Amino acid sequence: MEKPLVSVIIPCYKKAQYIGTTLESMQRQTYPAVEIIVVDDGSPDNTRQAVEPYLATMHNLQYIHQENAGVSTARNRGIRASKGTYVMALDADDAIEPAYIERCADHLSAHPEVKLVYTLADTFGNRTGAWDLPPYSFDALLWTNMVHYCAMYRREDFDRTEGYNPNMVKGFEDWDFWLYLLRPEDRVHCIQERLFHWRVLEVSRSLDADNNMQTLLRQIYHNHEELYKPYLQDIVYFREMWSHYQWRYERADQVRRSKAYRLGKLLLHPTSLFRKKNQ
Repeated sequence: MEKPLVSVIIPCYKKAQYIGTTLESMQRQTYPAVEIIVVDDGSPDNTRQAVEPYLATMHNLQYIHQENAGVSTARNRGIRASKGTYVMALDADDAIEPAYIERCADHLSAHPEVKLVYTLADTFGNRTGAWDLPPYSFDALLWTNMVHYCAMYRREDFDRTEGYNPNMVKGFEDWDFWLYLLRPEDRVHCIQERLFHWRVLEVSRSLDADNNMQTLLRQIYHNHEELYKPYLQDIVYFREMWSHYQWRYERADQVRRSKAYRLGKLLLHPTSLFRKKNQ
């Protein structure tokens, strides 16, 4: 039986020196029906020259150039130019094991109730080792991302969204997109094999995202206010309780430091004075 086509979208900006490793990992895929779209996001380096040798040998590779507009716009451009039943993103400095696409695509085909599938991951480059993410739940996804960006989903589900939001300029665009794509009842599956390799660089968008955490979290909230509304009452209640607790603690601390309190403690426990003198 013919396999569904998988579209792999690879945005590239200042990653020409790494993209060969990424494309070579695509050449080794065991899944037979794959199209690869590299979107050159107006990169000032030699991205076109780095991709050209692979264009000559990989019949399933396409190259698109656009003016620099950011990774979200580049992914959207590539996906909308694609023809696959399934879609996944892959950054131009990362790599996947030969079985990655086969495992994910076959799982989506066998489980129509699953909306998003990904695998375990590890890191290479400036940091090596297992990259262990918490188990998925939608409630937890509202507060932290536990699904790496290289997850696979159906093109028809992408078309029900506005795509990756260009306002996530500094990072977290994948987390933000999952919140557009998924609903609480949707099933997400993690394949328990380390098939995705995430390159850690000394300077990267991930580091930039960490440095802009508060701004990005605020943007995610504004992008998805309806999702967060049910939690606002609990947050307000928690703040009220914390303010009340803090007031009681500060008031108790003031009392403990007062002369009257210390005198009363001495009168009730006179032997404490002698203990302190003898220590």
